[in-house]
Amino acid sequence: MSDGQVFEPKIIGFFCNWCSYRAADLAGIARIKQPPNVRVIRAMCSGRIDPVFVLKAFALGADGVMIAGCHPGDCHYIEQNYKTIRRYVMLKHTLRQLGIETERLKLVWASAAEGHILAEEIAKFVDQLKKLGPLNWRDNWRPDEAEAEAVEALAQEHAEALEVPA
Repeated sequence: MSDGQVFEPKIIGFFCNWCSYRAADLAGIARIKQPPNVRVIRAMCSGRIDPVFVLKAFALGADGVMIAGCHPGDCHYIEQNYKTIRRYVMLKHTLRQLGIETERLKLVWASAAEGHILAEEIAKFVDQLKKLGPLNWRDNWRPDEAEAEAVEALAQEHAEALEVPA
């Protein structure tokens, strides 16, 4: 970056309510040192993360997206994290087609007791993104107004998938 500024990547994290969100909470309670670059969005399950949410995060300026959930076989919703794996592979392919480095998308499994593992994965991801530099996809992608409205309508239509009961 210019002006002597150090690049700090912006990361959106979609974390499963039952495992990875609680792992993040445990890491905080245990005062495990980790970079503050991730803005966490809690979802009931990693299987509920619509690929549109990931693409929208990039379109709105994220340098990286992390999806974190329960270990395969330990999902509270039986097999939803297997759906996450399939979507992750599809998203990697889509990012490649859009000219975005696939390393900007990360999938992590962390149980509620693995705050240290989640913190380590976040630190590795931040280092990886620092090497890649800023995405700046938003600066290079200017949808017309109709496209922007369609993307917003699609996001609103699927917003309930991210809602977490109080």
